[in-house]
Amino acid sequence: MKLMAIAALLAVCAFAAETLEIFGRKWSVPVAADWNVAAEDGVPVLRLVEHRGPLPGPRRPIQFALTEVPDYSRLTFEADVKALGSSLLIAFAYRDAAHFDYAHLSVDTAAKQPVHNGIFHVYGGERVRISTERGPAAFSATGRWHHVKLTHDATMGTVDVLVDGQPLPTLHAVDLSLGPGKIGPGSFDETGEFKNVTITSN
Repeated sequence: MKLMAIAALLAVCAFAAETLEIFGRKWSVPVAADWNVAAEDGVPVLRLVEHRGPLPGPRRPIQFALTEVPDYSRLTFEADVKALGSSLLIAFAYRDAAHFDYAHLSVDTAAKQPVHNGIFHVYGGERVRISTERGPAAFSATGRWHHVKLTHDATMGTVDVLVDGQPLPTLHAVDLSLGPGKIGPGSFDETGEFKNVTITSN
C-alpha cells in the first residue's frame, strides 16, 4: 500500500513533464505516448489513444492536455470533439493536480449517472459536482463530432458550456475559489479526438 501511495505521488509530480505541439500551442501531458498528433483531411487532430484511470486516493481525473493562458478575466475554449467511449472532459482553472475544475461531457444524463455530464470541482480531495443534475445529456451519441464551446469568467466565477450551439443546465456552474488557470481537453478514463481547437482570452 505504501509503494502504491509513493507511485501515485510520483505520477502526480511528474505531470506536465512531457509536451506536445498542435493548434499553435504547447500542451503539457502526463505521458506523451498516450497521445497522437495527426491530420484528417489536412486538419490537425489531437487523439487521446490511451486512457489512464484515476490515481489511488481521492477520485479525480489526470488524463488531459493543458496549455498556459496568460492571466485572464474571461476565456473561451472552442473545439470539435469526438468521444470514442461514453465521455470526454475539458479541464479549466487548473492550478495543479489537486486544484482545478472540469466539464464532463457524456452520453449519460446526470440523473442517470451523477458523476457524469456536469461541472466538477477538485480542491485538494475528491472531485465534487457543482452543477445541477437536471437536464439532457451533452452527447446524443459517441463516435461523432460535436462542437463544444466553454466560457470561463474568472472574475465572476461562472462557467458555461455550449454543445452544438445549445446551452445545457448541467454544464453551468459558479466557482470563485480558483480564478484563471490552465485549460485543455482529455478524458476521465476513456479515449477521444479533438480538432479545430481555439482559445481566446482577455
